Amino acid sequence: MAGTYALLVENHSLPRTAAFFDLDKTVIAKSSTLTFSKSFYHGGLINRRAVLRTAYAQFVFLAGGADHDQMEGMREYLSALCKGWNVQQVKEIVAETLHDLIDPIIYDEAASLIEEHHTAGRDVVIVSTSGAEVVEPIGELLGADRVVATRMVVGDDGCFTGEVEYYAYGPTKAEAIRELAESEGYDLSRCYAYSDSATDVPMLESVGHPYAVNPDRALRREAAAREWPILVFNRPVRLKQRLPALSMPPRPALVAAAAVGAAAATAGLVWYASRRGATERAARAAVESMEGLMKNVTRV
Repeated sequence: MAGTYALLVENHSLPRTAAFFDLDKTVIAKSSTLTFSKSFYHGGLINRRAVLRTAYAQFVFLAGGADHDQMEGMREYLSALCKGWNVQQVKEIVAETLHDLIDPIIYDEAASLIEEHHTAGRDVVIVSTSGAEVVEPIGELLGADRVVATRMVVGDDGCFTGEVEYYAYGPTKAEAIRELAESEGYDLSRCYAYSDSATDVPMLESVGHPYAVNPDRALRREAAAREWPILVFNRPVRLKQRLPALSMPPRPALVAAAAVGAAAATAGLVWYASRRGATERAARAAVESMEGLMKNVTRV
């Protein structure tokens, strides 16, 4: 019993941890921003030419990812494109089409990882170069605890000015993670990060458990050189098809209930062993068995 209670106290005193996920081609199978191009067209925000151009950009992105120069070019193009857009209209379009466009392209493997991290008591943070108006609703759909995304300047008229207030890209993502670690008390050496792009190497190397997901060629080389695990996600699935898994109790309640249950079970085993006249060795074995279960329940 003493060992079990000590284990509970030990885990409660551990620093908090988190899992940081890039979004595009890591959690979802396409570019989150470019996926909404047709919706923006039907909403009158862009013309047919812009739709075709974004479709081509999506093809390039899916074919081999985007290097630094391509990402910079895309940022400049999208910044100029959204100049004058009404922010509220953008949010409404995203909300109306979110489930139709994003739900079918969420990787089943990524959704499972998010569940596993939550069950283990870790926060889940989406860190994406796409705009906050797109990323925040997707993060809510995924059950993420926090979102870091690019923010555009909004004028007094409620429209984008075309200027970037905060660009969540490359080293900036790593800076955001370090700031979150300081404010939320995350122990980065025990945190996890996932990305598909070599531009996110600063983010990956800032945590103790980096993973390359569907990596581009440059990240694959980097991951091999650093002996980072490489994951392949290739099963997009609608979240409603995973309702049994996603309808689990909230993770704090789940972990607390499991911890209490395991502790009670341990007490019951020790009481039963003593009532049956079991040897001290048998009682100790019962406690150790339940402590093993507690490690799985309370690990962070």
